[in-house]
Amino acid sequence: MMLRGATAIFWRDLIVLRRSLLSELLAVVASPLTLYLAFGFGLKGYISSVDGVPYAIFIAPGLISMTAVLAAFEEGAWSMWFHRRVQKTIEEYRVTPITVYDIVVGKLFSGFFQGGIKGVAVAIIIFILTPFRFPLAHLFIYLLFIGLGAMIFSCLGTICGTLMDKPEALGRIQTVVIMPLIFMSGIFFPLSSYPPAVLPYIRLLPTTALFEGARLALLSGRGGILPLAILTVTAPIMFALAVVVFNKKIEE
Repeated sequence: MMLRGATAIFWRDLIVLRRSLLSELLAVVASPLTLYLAFGFGLKGYISSVDGVPYAIFIAPGLISMTAVLAAFEEGAWSMWFHRRVQKTIEEYRVTPITVYDIVVGKLFSGFFQGGIKGVAVAIIIFILTPFRFPLAHLFIYLLFIGLGAMIFSCLGTICGTLMDKPEALGRIQTVVIMPLIFMSGIFFPLSSYPPAVLPYIRLLPTTALFEGARLALLSGRGGILPLAILTVTAPIMFALAVVVFNKKIEE
């Protein structure tokens, strides 16, 4: 029953996405492409390689991963806020057999799917611009990291979309919290650049586990035990928190 309700919500979100898919893809590609051109091409004359990997290839997996999980966050946050505050769709759900779990799981499916589409769009452009390639055998472990990361970011977005009543508050959360955590996670530089006293704490961040693990998975086929363990623990905690927060909010 839960999956039936979640699937209905998922398909509804896909129908909405289909109406604006092209404009969504153009908008989402612009930011990572700009970052790639600025850092990958702009700095390659100053940074030839990182840990033996050409710099332009070093940052490519991080930008693909960033696009996917940010799309999951934005879908969870803005979609939840819009359905709750503008369309009042959440109130309509409450008079149906759809449960809180249905709504959160449906948003998870939607965030993961949209993140996947947008991540693939960025990957295609990066493949065209650079010699970045990876063995298909590495894809499974990479998708495991992205799946856990999308779950975490989608749940975080759902929590923010549930708690925030004003759209500018969502924008501040993304600008002040989400983006700094992403940029601190070593997308554009090796983690060894951090002072030794700080590095252990940086490695414990879920965002670091996601981007560092996803890069290792895509480039070498191994994601690392610690990053995978951090994400495996964080994902169900975030899901439970999203369910509790959402359930408490709609009961007010």
